[in-house]
Amino acid sequence: MNRGYGQGKRQREDEKARKQKEKDRRRMERREMGPGEIPVQSAAELQEASPSIEDIMRSLERGGGGEDRSASSVPARLFVGGLSDEVTEDDLAQAFGQFGRIADCIVMRDRDSRQPRGFGFVTMADRKDAPRAIAGLDGTDLKGRTLVVNVATERGR
Repeated sequence: MNRGYGQGKRQREDEKARKQKEKDRRRMERREMGPGEIPVQSAAELQEASPSIEDIMRSLERGGGGEDRSASSVPARLFVGGLSDEVTEDDLAQAFGQFGRIADCIVMRDRDSRQPRGFGFVTMADRKDAPRAIAGLDGTDLKGRTLVVNVATERGR
């Protein structure tokens, strides 16, 4: 039985040693060269490049200089249960649209028969609109059925 290194293992070890030697050589070259030249700037050059305190304060009073500093909106997905068979995606979009912009809505259907399953999902474009939509529509009537609206959760499979 051969307990020595195989050919592939030997090659990997040799390559690793070669890379370490090359790394050590480059490190020694950098040490011998010494530090590079550091650019020197005068105080006047630094002051030209930076705004004054007064400019900064005026910019803050204007709201950040006109730039839109708000982060992009984060969507919120809502579960909508208790849907009647007559409810369509357009009906959901119209009902939820009064509380904010709708990114997506879907009425879930049976895979085989394509009949509505009685629930769906609405994605509000901004999560800040979701609590108002839940408060405004949960327990209300839509086409003869009482809606159940809450934040959608990931279901385990």
